[in-house]
Amino acid sequence: MRSICFYFQVHQPMRLKTYRFFDMGVDHYYYDDFQNRSITKRIAEKCYLPANELMLRLIKKHGKDFNIAFSISGLALEQFEMYAPEVLDSFKKLAATGNVEFLAETYAHSLASLKSPEEFKRQVKQHSLKIEELFGQKPVTFRNTELIYSDAIGEMVAEMGYKTMLTEGAKHVLGWKSPNYLYHHASEPQLKLMLKNFRMSDDIAFRFSDKAWSEWPLTADRYAGWLKNVKKEEEVVNLFIDYETFGEHQWADTGIFNFMESLPEKVLSSSDFKFRKPKDIVKTLKPVSAIEVPYPISWADAERDVTAWLGNEMQDEAFDKLYQAEKKIQLCRDEEIMKDWNFLQSSDHFYYMCTKWFSDGDVHRYFNPYPSPYEAFINYMNVLSDFLDRVEEKCKNSDFENLKEKATSFMSGSKKKSKETGKKISDKAREKWDNVKGYTLEDLAKMSNTRIKEFIKSVDLKELTHALTESTEEVREKVIPNMTKRMKQEYEEFREEVRKVKTSELKKFRNKIEEQLNKFKM
Repeated sequence: MRSICFYFQVHQPMRLKTYRFFDMGVDHYYYDDFQNRSITKRIAEKCYLPANELMLRLIKKHGKDFNIAFSISGLALEQFEMYAPEVLDSFKKLAATGNVEFLAETYAHSLASLKSPEEFKRQVKQHSLKIEELFGQKPVTFRNTELIYSDAIGEMVAEMGYKTMLTEGAKHVLGWKSPNYLYHHASEPQLKLMLKNFRMSDDIAFRFSDKAWSEWPLTADRYAGWLKNVKKEEEVVNLFIDYETFGEHQWADTGIFNFMESLPEKVLSSSDFKFRKPKDIVKTLKPVSAIEVPYPISWADAERDVTAWLGNEMQDEAFDKLYQAEKKIQLCRDEEIMKDWNFLQSSDHFYYMCTKWFSDGDVHRYFNPYPSPYEAFINYMNVLSDFLDRVEEKCKNSDFENLKEKATSFMSGSKKKSKETGKKISDKAREKWDNVKGYTLEDLAKMSNTRIKEFIKSVDLKELTHALTESTEEVREKVIPNMTKRMKQEYEEFREEVRKVKTSELKKFRNKIEEQLNKFKM
């Protein structure tokens, strides 16, 4: 028996109101309640409620042969509670059938996995507790925001105890391999990886109503035929789709609901496929091999990377500035600050700043409520500036400051005790510093992404490119993803020059970069 995994993503961001420079310091409420309420209600009527009714009918009709999975962001759940509680009730009815699995993700639908392991794990825990509270299920399968995945992210997910993770079946990662198998993490074999069949998923999500598409109109019979023709040895077809496909992105008059209503029966009657939940699929299949993903991948755009969110200087600046406040916020117990911290981390804010108007321009324009990415950036930065000022004010007397005072007091006491007892603590500290103060290129692999980005901007890119040739693969894998898209292009151009440079010259470049690194670290 082979499996089809239907997983649906449900997310709605907390949209920001128009927030001008003169609002800063005066108005601390950032959200467009009218838009958030009206959009949530509209999509509830067009998509969530009729789609959930349809899924419930299909479960009742096909029983154990029809199972599905949902990943619902914490921000969507909060808005359902505020504006459309009937949607939550309809999801609870689905949960009660036993045929629906609810997945874990980041609460804020954030990009924290690319920036902060601590914040990433905090949000996953918050989301898991919310799912368990609402639906009575403790998630065992993980799906990261925008299907973002890398070896490093997989390690964090494995550390949190998850045994299964969903991600994109990116061509540049798989090469000749098919996404229609179960895989596992390169160094954490206990973490099973289910990869999206993006061609068959996008046939429904994006191309269904495209009259210029050679396969239009797409019928359940035709789609079932495609599934039947999947090679017999291929064990699972993962169809990962935005739930808003039904009724919102593809309107009801396109026939999308009729297509979905007919599809299970056509598939079940003409092939050996069954519709199963992720947690059940991994119990019966063995991974065929590991996959290595040194750089983050996602579902987005032709590149299947993260440049839709972090691909230009505006996005990088906003992202870095947001996380400057993380350490203080971690120790701040102000509820309003924590709520805004969640809302402002949503990946949507950075997506709106995307300037990729080429092959994927229509997709970006469709999802962008701002007239331009530049206006999205200005509005977000105005909000962020006010938020960071509030963090400074609200958290200045928090545990963070108390901790600093205790640390200062402890150090003073240690010095005094050292003099009294004759222990030469300062000499020992100096001895330890002498052992570590000579930073090398290899130390870049231990630096945070934020610090690496700052360092890259502070040095000559051509010199850095030459120096990286003399470093380890681990260092290059850490540094290159933190370059902007333009920097990566220049890096590739400079690499061609490196082949003509003598080894002795490369060592000079390495020494120069290491010298700058020591000044930078100090």
